[in-house]
Amino acid sequence: MTQPDDIDEVPLGPRPTPRRTSKLAIVGAGAVGSTMAYAALMRGAARTVALYDINKAKVEAEALDLGHGIQFMPMAEVVGSDDIAVCADADIVMFTAGAKQKPGQTRIDLAEATISLVRKVLPAVTEVAPNAVYVMVTNPVDVVTYASLKISGLPPTQLFGSGTVLDSSRLRYLIAQHARVAVQNVHAYIAGEHGDSELPLWSSASIGAVPLLEWQGSNGSSPMTAAVREDIAREVVESAYRIIEGKGATNYAVALAGSRIIEAVLKDEQRILPISSLLDDYYGISDVCLSVPTIVGSSGVGDRLAVPMSVDELAGLRASADAVRAVARQFGF
Repeated sequence: MTQPDDIDEVPLGPRPTPRRTSKLAIVGAGAVGSTMAYAALMRGAARTVALYDINKAKVEAEALDLGHGIQFMPMAEVVGSDDIAVCADADIVMFTAGAKQKPGQTRIDLAEATISLVRKVLPAVTEVAPNAVYVMVTNPVDVVTYASLKISGLPPTQLFGSGTVLDSSRLRYLIAQHARVAVQNVHAYIAGEHGDSELPLWSSASIGAVPLLEWQGSNGSSPMTAAVREDIAREVVESAYRIIEGKGATNYAVALAGSRIIEAVLKDEQRILPISSLLDDYYGISDVCLSVPTIVGSSGVGDRLAVPMSVDELAGLRASADAVRAVARQFGF
């Protein structure tokens, strides 16, 4: 007769391996960082969201507040700490910490304070999360991204900037408003610096399947004339300054833009996004971080797309590269 103890001898077969979960770490629990955590949680982008900030009370309060809402979101864990170890083994790190931009202050004015902060914090983060993909969100993002590559020694595929993902969203929003169509039907990119020298790539833009430069108007809208395009381009550049003047910071749209980047990496989407990365002979432009349409996946930066450009657009991109490179040189990079 089989004894009860013999049950222990019955082979159970291999145990199922635990499902690998994704971890998002956000450096900086200010307006942008905390809102990005909220947006990522609402979209179910990561299973664990870790917030790091030097302000212990602030970061713990943000994590607790977010955690209380998990019942109403896709399941996730939220942690917050002033200990850099909270970022350990992250799959992706969004670096949002930096000096706050004041009304009337340019992004370049922020460079010195932000680069100093990156020198202090980034090496410690890379030590606990060496395999993460790093996305610099702090302004001026192109200069900060270039400096971060030099400071960290990470491969240029593993670290990049959020670039003009948000600017391109602003551009598409304004085009959609003028054309009276859904913004999801507009395809257009801002390239170059995330700042005053950025430029819209009009020659490759489209509304639905119609090239934007051939848009004659529909649904009561008017053609996309040179004057209309100029107004839209100016509004894209100036809108951030107006938001900062009115409410002190931009946080909602940049957080949603960041969430799209997070998903592209964690879900290996191979999504085309205008991120800022180290260019190497892109239309003859090298040794500078600028935004161009780029394939983004789990390994970070993939191929840059050789988007058709007009002579003026190519000249504008090269001028933008010169402007960003000159600022980087001012800070010894």
